[in-house]
Amino acid sequence: VIKKIGSDKQSNEKVVYLTFDDGPSENTKKIMDILAKYDAKATFFVTGRNQDYNYLIKDAYNAGHTIALHTYSHEYSTVYASVDAYFDDLNKVGQMVKKEIGFVPHYIRFPGGSSNTVSRRYCQGIMSTLTKEVVEKGYQYYDWNGDSTDASGNNVPVSKLIANATSSKANNINILFHDTK
Repeated sequence: VIKKIGSDKQSNEKVVYLTFDDGPSENTKKIMDILAKYDAKATFFVTGRNQDYNYLIKDAYNAGHTIALHTYSHEYSTVYASVDAYFDDLNKVGQMVKKEIGFVPHYIRFPGGSSNTVSRRYCQGIMSTLTKEVVEKGYQYYDWNGDSTDASGNNVPVSKLIANATSSKANNINILFHDTK
């Protein structure tokens, strides 16, 4: 993740951002080993759901990866119940991460993305409010414009994951992967 300065204009240079949601998990170490093999860095959007693996947050950070917040519970009904509920959940994951790396990251990803439609089931119009308020509170949120579709089910063929992850024609590609089974 590169801090946005000024505008949202994309560069003409081809840049691919590897992002992993929903960790840490039993897969985090494997992912980091693959990234190290290719001298690649990624952003890990973490939750509080698998705390037995929280030590890997610090390991990823120490290896030069970006740690970002995804929410503590990742439960739509909890996270999107109200604006206050969202920020309570975000603050909780922030404090959890602070225990591992010494600070609260200000890069975030909304569960389902900033334009998700699921949230309206719990609180009509919440995303319009949240996208403004997170910025006002100093956070920067990131969606994706490439999706590996690794969360579409178990045993997705590797060839399909590769085809999906490499299908974007954009110069700046933010690919969504998941750090869970």
